[in-house]
Amino acid sequence: MTENRLTLARLRDRPLPMPEEGSKEQRGTVLVVGGSAEVPGAAFLAGIATLRAGAGRLRIATVASAASAMALAVPEARVVGLAETDEGTIAPDAAEARLPALAERCKAALIGPGLSAGETAEAVSRALLPGPGAAARETPALVLDAGVIAGLGAHADAVRSCGGRAVITPHAGEMARLLDIERSAVEADPLAAARRAADRLGCVVIMKGARSWIVDPAGEPWLYGGGGVGLATSGSGDVLAGIVAGLLARGADAPTAAAWGVYLHGQAGRMLADRVGPIGFLAREIADVIPAILRAAETESGASG
Repeated sequence: MTENRLTLARLRDRPLPMPEEGSKEQRGTVLVVGGSAEVPGAAFLAGIATLRAGAGRLRIATVASAASAMALAVPEARVVGLAETDEGTIAPDAAEARLPALAERCKAALIGPGLSAGETAEAVSRALLPGPGAAARETPALVLDAGVIAGLGAHADAVRSCGGRAVITPHAGEMARLLDIERSAVEADPLAAARRAADRLGCVVIMKGARSWIVDPAGEPWLYGGGGVGLATSGSGDVLAGIVAGLLARGADAPTAAAWGVYLHGQAGRMLADRVGPIGFLAREIADVIPAILRAAETESGASG
């Protein structure tokens, strides 16, 4: 499927919007919802990646026990601490009560990093997916990641009502739970699984793996050959999701944000493999080199025009 390979030359047809001089609001506000007492760093990594990808403002909603440390670690963000359960996850009632207001005037929202499938993930999904009668243009573009993915089958109509402005980022295990099939079936034919999910949810799918497939709601696929084994490291997927959310905030449509996000993430892996070695670099370092990868890619492709 060489004609479907995702390359910089192919991305010339999908240039990224380059904000003009002006306020940070013109580059878009992103809301990141995630983290837990045990995994607070997922929201941190995702949030940093949104800014590295060019978003103008960042809001992070996470568990109250991690909020103060998060605010110091990411002084660029507005950090909101939400009440948490005894297990150290965001309390479902707090999510449903506070997240809709936090998402107002946000151009993109990323939900799921650091969340496990279950009651909290369900509550976060209910709070931020469009309700009946909501216009897609009145809600932020969405990146649905990690723990929220498994339960999206029950919210298929809500995801579809995003009008193609949602992106999901499953690995094989998350896709298997979403589709209620064996993981081995996903691994045997990841493109078929991605197309099935895209059709069911009416969204863009990034099917992560050693080779990643990007599939739009019409089933059109792009294949990225991968950025190297070093990207298979803790937090790498949080960074990818954050990059996509940041590009959505800048004004890219969902297929464009997904394609560029996968490409930038992969190229960052290749750059770090050259600098550090094929393994051993950290997810935070992936985020840190994104501006340089973006600058080089946009210069070569003319994407900033």
